[in-house]
Amino acid sequence: MSQYLIKGQSLDRSENCYFPISEIAGDHRGTGMDFGLLRLCQDQEFQEAPDFERAYLLIFGEVTLEWAGRRVRISRGNCFDDSPWVLQVPGGMPVRITGAGAVSELSVHRVRNDRPFATRLYTPGETADEYRGAGTLGETATRIVRTVFDFTTAPWSNLVLGEVIGFPGKWSSYPPHSHPQPEIYHYRTCPRSGFAYCDLGEEVLKVQDRDTVFITDGCIHPHVTAPGYALWYLWVIRHLDGNPYIAPDFVSEHQWVTAQTARFWPERKGGD
Repeated sequence: MSQYLIKGQSLDRSENCYFPISEIAGDHRGTGMDFGLLRLCQDQEFQEAPDFERAYLLIFGEVTLEWAGRRVRISRGNCFDDSPWVLQVPGGMPVRITGAGAVSELSVHRVRNDRPFATRLYTPGETADEYRGAGTLGETATRIVRTVFDFTTAPWSNLVLGEVIGFPGKWSSYPPHSHPQPEIYHYRTCPRSGFAYCDLGEEVLKVQDRDTVFITDGCIHPHVTAPGYALWYLWVIRHLDGNPYIAPDFVSEHQWVTAQTARFWPERKGGD
């Protein structure tokens, strides 16, 4: 098993509500991030106030969020068709999350950040579907990218958070690129029996529903989704001190493929 991959586990029969996958001081300390899944049944509560910046992203279901005297009920049908709700809070801010539907799931992200900032609830209407890659590569790398917040929109944060929807048989995170800032990917497939491949440096990882991949050491990380299936993956990047994530570094030998005038086989037969 690759050191970069954690296979997914069903949470259906567990009585616990929070399931840690990565911890800042744990086996994947190179990411510098806590990451886990929060699964809540109706009326089940989770609350915390650690001294970390945190983001809570609703994957599906219906929950009530409470912080600083505010109480908001949010819902999401599924992560493929609907944009996310995300609550972002500074270190020390108490948060309570209560299940309001039969079953709900959220991702939990924590990172060290001493900067004070105002709590922000990002609504689905604020995170648009961007059809990245459309009009190039014969549509073989068209995918939906949803960026919830990044250095441009939240310069006070030590995180960048978003989602990608990979279409059946198509590529994403393409052309191949890298960045020195560590990143975590968490996957869901539709249907759940689906799979995809992640090219991680010199390794090729088969990823399936609920798997998690840790991207460190500046590895490239393009993906391809199996025909017949859709791939959703959550991505979260940690800024480095003095070196925030702004844009990726594309592998130069593959950048030509995105040009509007690029010609591909069989239109371009033979040759280099």
